Parts: sequence; structure tokens; C-alpha cells
Amino acid sequence: MGTAVAAPLADLIVTGRLYTVDREHPHAEAMAVRDGRILAVGTAADVAVHRGPDTRTLDLGDAFAMPGLIDVHNHHAHAGRAELFELTFPNTASLDGILEAVRAYAATRSPEAWIIGTSWGTGLLDQLAHNTARRALDDAAGGRPVLLTDDSHHNRWASSRALQIAGIDASTPDPEHGVIVRDPHTGEPSGVLLEAAGLLVEKVAAPAVALTAEQQRRASARAIEILHSYGITAFQDAATSLDQMRALAALDARGELRAWVVSSMTVNDQIFGYAELGDELIAHRAELTTFHHRPDFVKIFLDGTPPAHSGAFLSPYLPADGFGDHFHGSTTMPADELLGWLRATAAQGISAKIHCTGDAAVRMVLDAVEAVRADGHTAPRYQIAHGQFIAPDDLPRFAQLGVAADISPFLWFPGVIADALGTVRPAAEVDGLQPNRSLIDSGALVAGGSDWPVSETPNAWEGIQGLVTRADPSGLRPGVLGPEQAITLPEAIEVFTLNGARAMGLGAVTGSLEPGKSADFVVLDRDPFSVPVTELVTLRAQATFFAGEKVYSRA
Repeated sequence: MGTAVAAPLADLIVTGRLYTVDREHPHAEAMAVRDGRILAVGTAADVAVHRGPDTRTLDLGDAFAMPGLIDVHNHHAHAGRAELFELTFPNTASLDGILEAVRAYAATRSPEAWIIGTSWGTGLLDQLAHNTARRALDDAAGGRPVLLTDDSHHNRWASSRALQIAGIDASTPDPEHGVIVRDPHTGEPSGVLLEAAGLLVEKVAAPAVALTAEQQRRASARAIEILHSYGITAFQDAATSLDQMRALAALDARGELRAWVVSSMTVNDQIFGYAELGDELIAHRAELTTFHHRPDFVKIFLDGTPPAHSGAFLSPYLPADGFGDHFHGSTTMPADELLGWLRATAAQGISAKIHCTGDAAVRMVLDAVEAVRADGHTAPRYQIAHGQFIAPDDLPRFAQLGVAADISPFLWFPGVIADALGTVRPAAEVDGLQPNRSLIDSGALVAGGSDWPVSETPNAWEGIQGLVTRADPSGLRPGVLGPEQAITLPEAIEVFTLNGARAMGLGAVTGSLEPGKSADFVVLDRDPFSVPVTELVTLRAQATFFAGEKVYSRA
């Protein structure tokens, strides 16, 4: 007779209600963890064989455990930096509210200090585009240079002193891919700077507000602490700089990077003012790749934002002063340049996330990916970020070409951004924003991101609830957007867990509770399947575990 082999002993056993996001075995009573990985998932009896004298036990009681949430699109370092080192105010703030926030912050600063802040609502564009608003900003800031970002993080509002330092006056021409918005009565710069025009001020502000390497690490670390508090254990930073990548690699070298992080190396930059772009950034990929930090993507901004008329569309915008009746917007690069980038990066084994807000930009990406796939490059992953407007003929192409839809809240339920979109695009288009049901039914991989700090928090349950209801989770905005595009709760949870992992290239590593995967999970105060769907946004993480270790506790 053979000798029975003892079952490996677990470091941790979790018992209670577990939701695995494994479609074949969605529910479990227990899970065993060893060396940071899941050893077994199943019934209490299945897992009990792994209990030893030193095994720790976590009894969930009335709580509920599920895989750690995954955010496929955020700008974590910017969010951490804003919290630690900048002025912040809600994107629902009125002009008076913004001015009061600036006034209070200015009182804490030296007379020549720059005031950098975020984020004003896109709906304020017309109100800010006048000299009277800029003069009010000057007064609130006590004459200091001010640069404030909007909720899309694509546009800026600058004070007179900031414009002066940047050398912007009535004779300054609009830069490529940007607009210096002029006062309609005087023709002078109003202070509103769309897309690349903001870089004119970003560049002169940068030396005064640059972070040290240690501050950059603190910004990333603080952002990850916040992500953990929402149960997030993996994320993709949607447009990273060299300094941000160095910070992440340094944190991992110290044993302090307790999340899976996929970086998207920025190829072209109309909004952040990064020093190194494209090949200059990619050159550092190998040295900055660590176990938990994987700079496996590039990021390409292919268009801007529709409210600023910088999204690229197949049909014209609504008629508007300064744009006429037949304005379609344009892409940041021609189709052959985009294809060149995708071919060059595919040859290096690098995937790509491409920002597209208009359906013409979406089509250009799909055409380019089709050419790259025809070249034989099947391995690179492609994500169309945002993609809220998709031509019907292009919907099935996502699945056919293996292109993931990277979708973010505020784009499928009523809110500030939907309101702004409604001022520039036909109502029927806005009602059908983000066709998630159609994408999933076509076989496309749909992955959820917060776009934080464009969203005020990275709360995935805001996105999950909105995906199911197509209504504003906060209850502040009435109505629904395209209710026929609603998806189910299990599908929505997949969007913010396993689908995100797959879209990022981490599908074999995390995203579900299955043997062999990293023991990344969140303990929630309630079972999402037992609360009214209109209360999903109130779910709270009681604890978050990464690789079997507790990285957040609400207590």
C-alpha cells in the first residue's frame, strides 16, 4: 500500500460566505491560503484538511468575501499627489465655491507660491471663459499664480499671474491640439485653456511644484492606501510618467507595493506635461519592471473630450459658435502614425490603452488593431479607454479583434459629464452612452475603471450600481441613460474583478478566488446579492487582503 500524502497546511483559512467570480463554482464556504496564494476553495470540509496547529482562521460572521476589486483605469499618482500636496474641491462646486476654496488655501501660502488644484466641473466652461471670472480668481488668490484642472483633467483654468509667467497674451496663437479660450468681448485670454494649451502653463509651473522622489513615493503609497480602503487590490495606471514608474518600482523594492500595478507608458501628452514620452519612456521599461509593477502597456491619447469639442466623431457636433454646423473634431495623430505605434510596440511585446471619446477615434483604433492582428501579433492586449460613443457597425469588432472596452463611471448614468455631453452631442446619442449590454452580448471583454481622480473616489460600487441601474447612484440626478444597456449584478462584478485582470494581462494571477491565484480579497459589510440594487453604493470594505495579508482594516 502507498503512503498517504498529507494535505499542505494553510497559513490562513477563511470561512463564511464567499463569492468566487468563478462561473463554474461561484459560491464557497471556505478558502485556504498558503504563501500568499489560494490553496483551496470549496466546502468547509474540503478546506478543513488544510488546517494545522499554526493556521490562522478568519470567520466572516455576517460579512461577505469576494475577490479584490480591480480598477483598470485610474491616475493613482495624481490622486495621491492632489491629496497630499494640492488644493482639492468637488467637481460639483460652483464658481463661488471654487473661489472660496482658493481664497482659504491662498491664506496658507507664501505671496509668490503657485496654487495647483482640482477639479472644476466641465459644465462651468462657459462661465469661466470671461475676464470677469479670471479677475475674481486673481482676487481670491491674492495675485498668486493659479492653475486649476477640470473634471476631465484635460482642460485648465489659469489666473492672470499664471498666464503672465507663461507669456500668454492676446497675441499668443493657439498651440497644436489646444485652444486658448478668449473673452468674447475683448479677445484677451480668459484663463481657460483647452487640451494642449494647458501645457503652456503646466511647463512653467512644473519647476515650482515638482515633487522629490520621496514625495512621489508618498503620493503613490497614499493613493494605494485609499484604493485598499475601497477593497481594490489591482489597478492599471492609465498614463504614467517616468517619475511615477520609478516610485512604484522603488516601493516594490522596499517590499511596500502591496497591489498589482500595471503601468501605461505615455506616448503623447496633451494634458500632463510629462518630460519623457514614447520611446524615451519605453527605454526604462525593463529596469522598472518588478514582481508587482508591470509597465506592460503604452497609453495613446487619440482625441480629447467632447465638451471641449476635441473628441473625434463620424457625425458633426451640435452647431456652436466658433465651430459652425459641420464640425467633427479631429484625432491627435493620423491613422498611419497610430498604426506605426501599435506595430512598433507589438514587436516589443507591449500592449496598448488608447483614449477615445468619439466614435471616429474608436473606428481608427479598431482599423489599426485589425492591421496589427493581420501581421500575426496575437499576444498584445488592446484597450479602448472610455469609448462611450461607438458606431453600431463597430460594436462586434471589439470581440472579433480582441479589443477590451475600458469603461468608467459618469459615462453610463446621469451626472456632471453626461450633462456636459448633452450640450454638444444629440440627445439620442447621449441616451445610448456606453453600450455595455451590447458589448457584452457581442462577446467583448468589458473592464471597469474609475478614472479617479476624474471621479472623486475610486469606489467600484458606484460603477457597479450604475451598470445595473443606469441611474445616478447618488440619487442627485433623475432619470436613466439607455436602460436597455443595463447589465446584471454578476456581470457588473465581473467587470470590476476578473474582466479587469484579463484586460490587464493578470487573468492568471488575480481577479477571482481560485486555487493558484494570489489571495487578494475584500471583506464587505454586507452581501451585495442581498441588498437592494439601489444600495450597492453603500457597501463598505471591512478589510482588504493582498497576497493573504491584511492591508486595510476599517476598525
